[in-house]
Parts: sequence; structure tokens; C-alpha cells
Amino acid sequence: MMYEMKAIGQVRNAHSERKDVGWGTDISDIVLLEEYKGGLKGLEDFSHAIIVYYLHEARFDATKHLQRRPQNREDLPCVGIFSQRGKDRPNQIGMTTVEIVNVSEGQLTVKGLDAIANTPILDIKPYYPMYDLKEQATVPAWVMELMKNYF
Repeated sequence: MMYEMKAIGQVRNAHSERKDVGWGTDISDIVLLEEYKGGLKGLEDFSHAIIVYYLHEARFDATKHLQRRPQNREDLPCVGIFSQRGKDRPNQIGMTTVEIVNVSEGQLTVKGLDAIANTPILDIKPYYPMYDLKEQATVPAWVMELMKNYF
């Protein structure tokens, strides 16, 4: 099956190339298309949002990406693509929870978005701790090692 989506805006930041670490302090602007600018109303009352975006420069190759070591690091185990958050995925969808820095007319400024400049934005959702935070969630030890320098 094929599905069609339309971008609601795009990312503006200083990053033109993909990277694997150091996104935590990065500031990005999400600039919405004119017809979606009113959709930000009320978001200024939230501290965080979930950004859904299209990984427009990602290229999935099953022979390379279906199973691999995260970030191709030899110190991490070989796991399937659905056990990691690698950017080269069967469907080029990215999703990150970010801190809201500012909400203005048609623009959302966020901290910690792991997306490069001109990345198409598909959706913005407010972060609801009672819905999105799962206190009993667990991850394998290698995830903690992988994320040491990410955010």
C-alpha cells in the first residue's frame, strides 16, 4: 500500500549534513506553511512537543540497514532496524520529543531536534506526560551507551 502525506512546514537550522551525536543543545526553527500557522495556538503553554518529520535524505538498503550495529559502532550489538532509531529506515519517518523554546506566528523554535535544515515536517503533537511517559519502560544496556553523547 502507498500513502501520501503533505509537509506542513520545514526545519531551519545550521545543519546541512546528517550526524550521529550532539543534537541535545541544537536549536531549530520549524517554519509552518501559511495554511497551518494558526495550528500553533496554545502550544506555548507546553514545555515539550513531539515532532514527526520526513527523513528526506535517508536511503534504506535492506542489505546494509535491516540489521546492523547502531551508528556502525563495533562496541554495540547487531540489532534490527526496528530495535534502533537509525535514520535509514524502510519508511523515512523520524520522530523526536523536543523542548519548546518559543512559539511565534507560524514558527516553533525547539531544542534537541535531530533533523537537518530543510527537513519536511509532517506533524507536531504536544507532549502529554501521562500519555507519552511510561515509567516502567526498559531498554537494553547498549541503548544507554549509544545515547551518552546524543543529547
